[in-house]
Amino acid sequence: MRLRLDLGYDGTDFAGWAAQPVLRTVEGVLSEALTTVLRATEPVRLTVAGRTDAGVHARGQVVHADVDEDAFARLPGRSDRPPEVAAVARLAGVLPADVVVRRVAVAPDGFDARFSALRRRYLYRVCDDSAAVDPLRRRDTVVVRDHLDVAAMDEAAGRLVGLRDFAAFCKRREGATTVRTLLEYSWRRGGGGVLEGTVVADAFCHSMVRALVGAVVPVGEGREASGWPEEVLRAGARDPRVKVMPAHGLSLEEVVYPGDEALAARAEEARATRTLPG
Repeated sequence: MRLRLDLGYDGTDFAGWAAQPVLRTVEGVLSEALTTVLRATEPVRLTVAGRTDAGVHARGQVVHADVDEDAFARLPGRSDRPPEVAAVARLAGVLPADVVVRRVAVAPDGFDARFSALRRRYLYRVCDDSAAVDPLRRRDTVVVRDHLDVAAMDEAAGRLVGLRDFAAFCKRREGATTVRTLLEYSWRRGGGGVLEGTVVADAFCHSMVRALVGAVVPVGEGREASGWPEEVLRAGARDPRVKVMPAHGLSLEEVVYPGDEALAARAEEARATRTLPG
């Protein structure tokens, strides 16, 4: 049977999501915990909505796992709790403090954590006032030296929205497309003077969000015009002036899925290679 797990984690002490030999990863820790509570004979394999890099956090990550139905049914033991509730409690007992599974549910037919997703929403936090830095948020907020013009950054970000080829802001992978639909990219100054960048897309390439942030920071500093990030995008090549921003300022906040009846169709659509019209 297929399970859906909703979780969050502090990415500081992880070498990213994907399991790697020797290194501590979110996938490795969560797979080990599921394998333990289900008493599985082989490691439980996971499919994630969005792979996060080393140091990147998540509040709204989603994964699916195909598990033995009988093993799942046995999780409540002698209690009268539903297996879904028992699964959350048992995982809390074996997971480290920097990973929290908030919900476990039997996935509806056609659900795929990665391909059924309609969009992912990320948040990036930047503080440009050293006197206002909150030491309790040092693990999820990037501090920059110069004052940033948030209105200029917001204007520059808005020009990148749409169905575009984001090759200029992605690390290329052999055979993978860099065409994505950027649904929202905006900046605001939130509480405590911290700048918050919201980035929403149907999917993201490797390092795309942090490169998008790195493209508008020079605009906020006054070193580039508001139209410069769009010029870089149209050029279609990595520009050395675009710095990939530090990982710890980034958090995956939400993954949105269609209704149950549309999950399979969405997964099929997402698996198709995207191209630009014409």
